[in-house]
Amino acid sequence: MALDINFYKQKLLEERATLEKELGHIAEQNPDNPADWEPKPEDIPQTTADAGEMADRLGEFGERQSAEINLEVRLNNVKHALERIEEGTYGICEVSKKPIPEERLQANPAATTLAEYAE
Repeated sequence: MALDINFYKQKLLEERATLEKELGHIAEQNPDNPADWEPKPEDIPQTTADAGEMADRLGEFGERQSAEINLEVRLNNVKHALERIEEGTYGICEVSKKPIPEERLQANPAATTLAEYAE
C-alpha cells in the first residue's frame, strides 16, 4: 500500500507551524541567516537586579538556549522531510534506500531513516 503523502505533508506542515510558534516565544531568527534561531534573553533591569536575580536569569537563559536548540533541530528535521516530499523521496531510508515502515512515519513523520539507523 502506498503512503498517503498528503496526510504526512499536512502533519509536517502543522508541526512546522507549532515549532515556529514555540521558537518565537523563546528565540528570534538571525537576521543574517533566517534559517538560524537565537535564544532571546529576558529583559533584566540592570539597576534593580541583585546578584541572585541575575544568576536566576542566567540559568533561565541557559534553559531557553537548550530548548531553542532542541526545537531548531526538530524544525530543521521537519523542513528536510517536507523537502523530501517535494523531491519524491519521502518515506525512503536515506541510508539503506529501503521504505521506512508506516508505523515509524506515524510516530515520527520527519523520520528519514529506518529505526536501526536513527541517531
